[in-house]
Amino acid sequence: MTSAVEVRRSARRSRTVSAYREGDRTIVLIPARMSEAEERRWVGVMLEKLAAQENRRVLGDAELTERAERLSAQYFDGRARPASVRWVTNQNTRWGSCTPAEGSIRLSHRLQGMPEYVVDYVLVHELAHLLVPGHGPGFWRLLEAYPRTERARGYLEGVVSADRLPHLPAARGE
Repeated sequence: MTSAVEVRRSARRSRTVSAYREGDRTIVLIPARMSEAEERRWVGVMLEKLAAQENRRVLGDAELTERAERLSAQYFDGRARPASVRWVTNQNTRWGSCTPAEGSIRLSHRLQGMPEYVVDYVLVHELAHLLVPGHGPGFWRLLEAYPRTERARGYLEGVVSADRLPHLPAARGE
């Protein structure tokens, strides 16, 4: 099924193009000055981009648990043994959480679709909490084993910063 595409031109928008789904329609926002040829090209680009985002495979809870077990084996000699690992939708201010007494790890659904190394970092972070509670020096020493810690932390900080940017209200007729 192909959804309808609605192009909204804006004089305020000078360079950027964005798109999102709204029900069964795709809304593409473009600068008013764009030619029809540029519009057609950008609509195609944005439709492909949205489709790629929507087609990213999301790990199920069982696959997430297997992944956590592999990461524990790789970075902690298998010492971190989660009883359960699952996605949750009620964590909007943190990326993951862990209850060491239960051995449960929960990852925010907001991580879905992010690069694998970022999801792996959050898993490794929570696995480390099964071994060391809190964020003291011993905890951070454990995380040094994961080679992409700094890169993943930077990525997540960028996501948080982008979420804090002001969102301009849409003008009438856009």
